[in-house]
Amino acid sequence: MADNHLYYGDNLEVLAKLPSESVDLVYLDPPFNSARNYNVIFTRSGEVAADVGAQIQAFEDTWTWTQATEEEYAQYVNGGLPLRAAEALTAFRTLLGENDALAYLVNMAPRLVELHRVLKSTGSLYLHCDSTMSHYLKVMLDAIFGAVNFRNEIEWYYYNKMHDRRKKLFARATDTLLFYVKDVDSDFTFTQLSEKRDVPARQLVRKKVGGRMVNARDEDGNLMYQVKEDRGVDNVWRIPMLQPASAERLGYPTQKPLALMERIIEASSKPGDVVLDPFCGCGTTVDAAQKMGRKWIGIDITYIAIDLIEKRLLHTYGESIKQEYDVTGIPRDVGGAQALFDKNPFDFERWAVSMVSAQPNQKQVGDRGIDGVARFPIDAKTNGRVLVSVKGGKAVNPSMARDLQGTLEQHKAEMGILITQATPTPGILDVVNHSGSYTHPSNGQKYPRVQVITIAELLAGKRPSTPPLLLPYIQAQKGKGPNTDSTLF
Repeated sequence: MADNHLYYGDNLEVLAKLPSESVDLVYLDPPFNSARNYNVIFTRSGEVAADVGAQIQAFEDTWTWTQATEEEYAQYVNGGLPLRAAEALTAFRTLLGENDALAYLVNMAPRLVELHRVLKSTGSLYLHCDSTMSHYLKVMLDAIFGAVNFRNEIEWYYYNKMHDRRKKLFARATDTLLFYVKDVDSDFTFTQLSEKRDVPARQLVRKKVGGRMVNARDEDGNLMYQVKEDRGVDNVWRIPMLQPASAERLGYPTQKPLALMERIIEASSKPGDVVLDPFCGCGTTVDAAQKMGRKWIGIDITYIAIDLIEKRLLHTYGESIKQEYDVTGIPRDVGGAQALFDKNPFDFERWAVSMVSAQPNQKQVGDRGIDGVARFPIDAKTNGRVLVSVKGGKAVNPSMARDLQGTLEQHKAEMGILITQATPTPGILDVVNHSGSYTHPSNGQKYPRVQVITIAELLAGKRPSTPPLLLPYIQAQKGKGPNTDSTLF
């Protein structure tokens, strides 16, 4: 078994299976849709229409008060959580009523309890949030960790953010990091860091005179100063946010800069320690931990995040990285694939698309039947495209292959792949066999223009016949040519 682990699934279920006191450092950036109207988030239930069901999607973190949330709340305050955490939830309900904010706190409470359990006595936790929920989360953390174990409220100051001056408020340029330790009386890991500042610090020189310290003066009576370019890192972290043109940027809306994670890991862990991120998103924590010689555990409820992290690691560290971590929760056989489809058809599509080294579509609707796209170099400036369509149902028919063929024509794409859970019908095979071929201009090699492949074949190791494909998410953003249709992904 590898030292590092990537889990696809609900982090509450995954955390429950981890041993107590097995993690040295936790970082979490729990999703909350802070871009929504503040008044809507805190509106009491019944005053506005509520969506049915609470869900987390890759790019839409939505928490809604529902009957299921009501049942969870009752379970947690009636013995399902430690007393202090239950009392905090009860107080929040009195203060907030039943709304999206309370639903978020109800969902977060058991996860924070589990994170406290898996932390070693010498471990630390950094919770990343913004001003919408930071004060409520701090109260919850005080209840679970104990207020005495609070160390800092850190402000991440992203000074390079563009602001909308039309809004009647001071522009927000900070996020909050709540820093707690498991046991303040333990020998918890903490390294005092320093950083260079644009303006060096001037510090008075002190000397001992007559048994006491006084300010030193030169022979003319002027106060003496020493200039320091390096200063100790304080609780305001001046780290720029990622810009659209940043080389780090992967297109994941909540992506944080690597420098932010490196600072946390350097301050509160040692080489060989275990770092856990239960909402690991695009994998910045995982990447930083790998880079800095720490072991890591990443958990995410969306397959698109798991796939992105694997591609990110592959791009950064090469093929050998695959031997250094295990992935749990991803289908390994036909039964597992069917279970994933039954649980979440959208994640099933993303998983199937990733199996052919394509980039999954980020939208569930409006995709025109295309679930992913792979790209391959045609020449130094131009990429070709392979459009991928996934059909996970038990019934398939020739129109599915014809629709894919028509989409290739419409978007002038070079090739198409139809992935099916069911065995292709003779009609589908007839459409595929009469779809023609694509000839690569650089070497004259021919490939079937439309191909069909089953989930069972993919799991058995078979792959479609294509030119060498670019790595999704990262290399695919380089060298796009004029035939790239910007309306697709």
